[in-house]
Amino acid sequence: MNRLPLLSARPGRRLPAVVLAAVAVIVLVAAALLRGGFGPARAADQTPQYLPSSAHVFVINLENKGYDETWGPGSQAPYLSQTLRSQGVLLNSYYGIGHNSLDNYIAEISGQGPNDQTQADCQTYSPFVQTGTVAPGQAVGSGCVYPTGVPTLADQLTGAGKTWKGYMEDMGTPCRHPQLGTVDDTQKARVGDQYAARHNPFVYFAAITGSPSCAANDVDLSALPNDLGSVSSTPDVSFITPNLCHDGHDSPCVDGEPGGLVSADAWLKQWVPVITGSPAFKQDGVLVITFDESDGPQTDSTACCGEGPGPNAPEPGIAGMGGGRVGALVLSPSTAGGTWSTTPYNHYSLLASIEDLFHLPYLGYAGTPGLNRFGLDVFNKGV
Repeated sequence: MNRLPLLSARPGRRLPAVVLAAVAVIVLVAAALLRGGFGPARAADQTPQYLPSSAHVFVINLENKGYDETWGPGSQAPYLSQTLRSQGVLLNSYYGIGHNSLDNYIAEISGQGPNDQTQADCQTYSPFVQTGTVAPGQAVGSGCVYPTGVPTLADQLTGAGKTWKGYMEDMGTPCRHPQLGTVDDTQKARVGDQYAARHNPFVYFAAITGSPSCAANDVDLSALPNDLGSVSSTPDVSFITPNLCHDGHDSPCVDGEPGGLVSADAWLKQWVPVITGSPAFKQDGVLVITFDESDGPQTDSTACCGEGPGPNAPEPGIAGMGGGRVGALVLSPSTAGGTWSTTPYNHYSLLASIEDLFHLPYLGYAGTPGLNRFGLDVFNKGV
């Protein structure tokens, strides 16, 4: 390690003020360089060299299952817990950030903490009334649809010249959401329409719904196979949400399917090979399969990573601190099959990890000091 030469004076003599000032400047500059500069640290400045140099990220969110139910020996999802498990790395200390569903989805794309309405799944599609902003980038207020000044991963990607899409099963009409101020009529499944707006985080940000690009980027799941036809037509980041039956939420389902993990597993068996067989995934894909929250008892509704409740809720989840242990599976050409990581992660970690891959600043609680982000424990091929 290089060291600065020691400056000394003979006994009884003091160093000139100009020399002391110069030393002070050198120390300040050295300290600034060690911490990455004088300004706020950007993810791009901190990105470890071992991360993939490029990536097409796919995120599949399923619903309301605790870790043991999904990944334990009695799992009703053998394709996920055994077949896919053998192909990727299992994050067995991955947690939701709150209850119910919506606050978790919002956290994944914005880093915003829960508020009383998002915790209740926004039964009314109300505007978020903002009264201020506090660190780390948290909008203060209550409501569902965040104002245009609240940034998202979608905004970041667009600004960086990258592409994104949300693929929502049964949504039909692109960018579909209730009228502002009205009751959300997608809270319960109907035969032929099991889309839930609360599982589509993009429609809770006015900067997205107010843009013509929403119709192009927030689309029905049926558009996915065509988009995966080539690397150039595959978005850099894809968020994929099954309908209320196929995400494991309902059991039984309104159309007679069993629902729960049984239907979720069947859906994964149909759609995951479509993703992993695509040119983009084979080139540099990263597929994350996780759950929004645990449906376990209150004792399982724990936090993992020091996440606070945010300025708008007394605690992260209405059933206790955090959203419970759910686990996540990561498949990639950069991950070794049949491996696992015990590193604690949550949905803010997922956002921060995606931001790392694309050299983007951290949003909201994704910038929590000490928050774990995917590293060599996840991208472990050849380690």
